Amino acid sequence: MVGTQQEREEKVSLELTEEILQSMETGMVFRDYNGRISSMDFHKTSSYLVTASDDESIRLYDVAGAACLKAINSKKYGVDLVCFTSDPTTVLYSSKNGWDESLRLLSLNDNKYLRYFKGHHDRVVSLSLCSRKECFISGSLDRTVLLWDQRAEKCQGLLRVQGRPAAAYDDQGIVFAIAFGGYIRMFDSRKYEKGPFDIFSVGGDVSDANAVKFSNDGRLMLLTTMDGHIHVLDSFRGTLLSTYNVKPVSINSTLEASFSPEGKFVVSGSGDGRVHAWSVRSGKEVASWVTYETEPHVIKWAPGSLMFATGSSELSFWIPDLSKLAAYVGRK
Repeated sequence: MVGTQQEREEKVSLELTEEILQSMETGMVFRDYNGRISSMDFHKTSSYLVTASDDESIRLYDVAGAACLKAINSKKYGVDLVCFTSDPTTVLYSSKNGWDESLRLLSLNDNKYLRYFKGHHDRVVSLSLCSRKECFISGSLDRTVLLWDQRAEKCQGLLRVQGRPAAAYDDQGIVFAIAFGGYIRMFDSRKYEKGPFDIFSVGGDVSDANAVKFSNDGRLMLLTTMDGHIHVLDSFRGTLLSTYNVKPVSINSTLEASFSPEGKFVVSGSGDGRVHAWSVRSGKEVASWVTYETEPHVIKWAPGSLMFATGSSELSFWIPDLSKLAAYVGRK
């Protein structure tokens, strides 16, 4: 683990700037998918990435080694959302078959289910693990948000919502956020049953919430909505800092966005298949890339790295092209 930490510190020693972001392009692409990638997740302390695809596969990648280590099929249940637990060989995923909405804890080592989590009665559209504890949260079109412990099959708590929910833990697991209907409700993880301790407005945007996320330091949060809006807020005061606009997404798609590791930039997909990047400080778009896709990419920034990944009909890793950067050409 020590070596891994040193590597991460070296990776981020080249600070992410607008110039570096503008130079980024696809450096590595995996094209062997037979369906769209619906979800992906980087492990926080290893170089692994996991993807879920409409071809009913879960794939594990070693990003540092530029290799797909394993592909597991989930033909019976399908797969929609996927995320790592603290163990890089164990993932949690939701179904996509329309008849069994259980969540599943899967060992990638031996392709065995470790636990089933039954409780939802419609498609799960939001899934967030608390990285510091063994708990996670799920939101469903059945208009419930359920709180779980990985060690127990029954849910630990239930919250009812009035709309499609997006839910997320902050990095410390101290608070979680639930977004729907134009508002983000903030809950204390230890006493959520008392209701939200704060409610933040996102300026009258009442279109369906797609994804809510916290920055790594917990100071910022973002919310994406079906109408193509990406709202960035101060997570302590609830102040709406910026709203970025992209093409709206269809009801079957999800607009996803991701903070860069230090929280200075946001990258996102768009309903027309483009990829965009904004400066949080200025609120201005700093980069935009045309892709061959016509639907929104899922998008995640790699922890502690100058790299992000996009998923569509293929998996792409975006890295800086240092040859474009006059300030850095002489360093290598």
